[in-house]
Amino acid sequence: MSVIDLDGKIMGEGLTAVPVVVLHGLFGSWENLGVVARALARDYPVHALDLRNHGRSPHTEVMNYQVMAEDVLAYANRHGLTRFHLLGHSMGGKVAMQIALLEPRVVESLIVADIAPVAYAPDHELILKGLMSLPLDSLASRSDADRYLEGYVPELPVRQFLLKNLVKTGAGRFAWRMNLEAINLHYLEIIGGLQSNRPFTGPTLFIKGGSSDYIQAHYETEVLRLFPSAGLRVIPKAGHWLHAEKPELFIQVCKRFLNKVTVDKVTTRPAS
Repeated sequence: MSVIDLDGKIMGEGLTAVPVVVLHGLFGSWENLGVVARALARDYPVHALDLRNHGRSPHTEVMNYQVMAEDVLAYANRHGLTRFHLLGHSMGGKVAMQIALLEPRVVESLIVADIAPVAYAPDHELILKGLMSLPLDSLASRSDADRYLEGYVPELPVRQFLLKNLVKTGAGRFAWRMNLEAINLHYLEIIGGLQSNRPFTGPTLFIKGGSSDYIQAHYETEVLRLFPSAGLRVIPKAGHWLHAEKPELFIQVCKRFLNKVTVDKVTTRPAS
């Protein structure tokens, strides 16, 4: 299986700190974490990426966590990132975890936002049905698309998030920027758990939305089996999109963790 050349945004070029690679969730793009990426880019070089079949990255029929991790590792190799911090939300958090388990030597630290390395229930099936059935050829406006999706996705903020993927083609018609067919085909793999016999022992932080049920207490055994150094921070009154609902607090938590990793590395460095 061949890797693809991921698209994304580089910020904080010229800074000498260990870079941060930022990975978005399902149906998203790097822009969903743009506020976080720009804030981190004041202190770190930041590479905010579009994962395969999302954003402006290429479409491909193959989609699983192994190949998505390899895409990011290939990107890092092309850009000379020998070590980097990883920050991933939801699906991007699973990709980040997969990278850390696959190639721990290149991962300086790991931040996972509101996801665990476990299998989840197929809660996106109605969303996928609505997106797949949207009559793109006869769509006159974005408002028409919003009204159509209301029957499948009653929450306005979620519809607004999804409709960021709806773009106009050169012919003036609407099309999905993401590869819905591949996402739908591989959906069970996307919501599946991660498999590894080798843990990642580096610095790890899980950040949970206080109102979200994506990280539950009984996941702790599997989390600590794979990530024995993991800590947990809870952002009160935040849901699954905690980085968008409480951006200042989310950024503060990330910066404190990254700063601690940097300080700990300096203080534990052997004397020359």
